[in-house]
Amino acid sequence: MKPSADIRAFMGRLGHDFAQPELLVRALTHGSIASATRPDNQRLEFLGDRVLGLVMAEALFAADKQATEGQLAPRYNALVRGETCADIAREIGLGDVLKLGRSEMMSGGRRKEALLADGMEAVLAAVYLDAGYGAARDVILRLWADRIDTTPDDPRDAKTALQEWAQAQGMPPPVYDQTGRTGPDHAPVFHITARLTDGRHASAKGAGTKRSIEQAAAQALLDLVDSQS
Repeated sequence: MKPSADIRAFMGRLGHDFAQPELLVRALTHGSIASATRPDNQRLEFLGDRVLGLVMAEALFAADKQATEGQLAPRYNALVRGETCADIAREIGLGDVLKLGRSEMMSGGRRKEALLADGMEAVLAAVYLDAGYGAARDVILRLWADRIDTTPDDPRDAKTALQEWAQAQGMPPPVYDQTGRTGPDHAPVFHITARLTDGRHASAKGAGTKRSIEQAAAQALLDLVDSQS
């Protein structure tokens, strides 16, 4: 199989030249366009998740020989979670080469966090099947290098940190209200307000996923309560 120009360009951004480019094409094929003769990437996603997990566990284990399991686990979770995979996918333009059905494409599928994360994991599995664990490890360590070096000892996301803070104060978890939504359906801009039961609140708005804007609102509220403490 001779890869198309866009697939060859993506291989360059990924940093792996496939001997079996059909593996990469399958990794980029979403269920919305799959058929009996064109399988989707779900099985590869399953495998890629495990390959990524092993590489990250090895990297963290080797990088900090004094860290306890309790210190390594949250850093590991931050490096393999869907948001991180989606961020890496955006950096290498994976969304541009996803194979999507028309309805999924029209609804902004190339920018959806879940599709990007799943596609990233599937691509890692394709590298593993094409050239083995060493090649997959090299790709992962290169793409994740900055994050491995800079992930803090306590990499909790803002929503988790805010919920734990509220519980420590004897409050119920914060509530997130969608106070507005603008823009077209394929690129919505969400307006989110995070609220505590004591009346304090903070808002954020932006393009992306609703979850990412909730995170931004949570961080704004964390900043508020920190400034008042």
